[in-house]
Amino acid sequence: MYKIVKKEKFSPVTFLWEVLAPDVAAASQPGQFVIVRLHEGSERIPLTIADFDKKRGTITLVVQVVGKSTEEMSVLPSGSEFQDLCGPLGIPSHIEKRNKVVFVGGGLGIAPVFPILRAHKEFGNHTVSIIGFRSKDLVFWEDKFKKYSDEIYITTDDGSYGRKGLVIDPLKELLARDKGVDEVVAIGPLIMMKACADTTRPFGVKTIVSLNTIMVDGMGMCGGCRVTVAGKDQFACVDGPDFDAHQVDFNELMKRQKRFAGKEKQSWEQYKHECELKKAGKI
Repeated sequence: MYKIVKKEKFSPVTFLWEVLAPDVAAASQPGQFVIVRLHEGSERIPLTIADFDKKRGTITLVVQVVGKSTEEMSVLPSGSEFQDLCGPLGIPSHIEKRNKVVFVGGGLGIAPVFPILRAHKEFGNHTVSIIGFRSKDLVFWEDKFKKYSDEIYITTDDGSYGRKGLVIDPLKELLARDKGVDEVVAIGPLIMMKACADTTRPFGVKTIVSLNTIMVDGMGMCGGCRVTVAGKDQFACVDGPDFDAHQVDFNELMKRQKRFAGKEKQSWEQYKHECELKKAGKI
């Protein structure tokens, strides 16, 4: 069993868990992920490690409620325990000396960007962060990003905080005026990562994305996380999660990510119905 030593709510649908897992924390590196299973018979959920503290023996996960399993996670309070935590999994992000690296995070994707940003800064690289949210009330970890960013730009879709617009707007402007950018790291919704790839491609700037695709085992056996990269099948769990954004077939991947949408919706609705029955004392 694994204990939730801290829980923090960012919004009605996003929250943080700090989990006591000394062995996992000791082995964790930026870019890796874990698979969580709450109890016997429940879904295996792949979650990128948003932070880790080797001294405390903890890892941090930032989660958005998108279905039954994440809804179950959201109601567990600090001090609760859950059954399984498998990891760290995946190939760690490659960190090397660069002149300037730009980090682009969209929504919940901001969390997995953070440990990669910190690693680059500690390596001595000049770091630029562009983080985007739908609105001001969804902004989180601004201070953490400022600590490790030489430059930072914040956008909101509605203009309620920072600059109004999408993350690709300051990204394109930055690339147009600064020829010293060696690499862009983008993590967020698939449509956002695709847009970042389309933005950086004309400039010839290396762009890395982290793919949190549908997974079951997380060890390359189920094939659920298959993605086409440079015309070849790759598996996000063992070949990634980091890939060359200019080689990823995002259109195909976005279609694959929807293949269980109907069943996921049905499962979530059934779960919420059962919760209502329990509240009413009918089951």
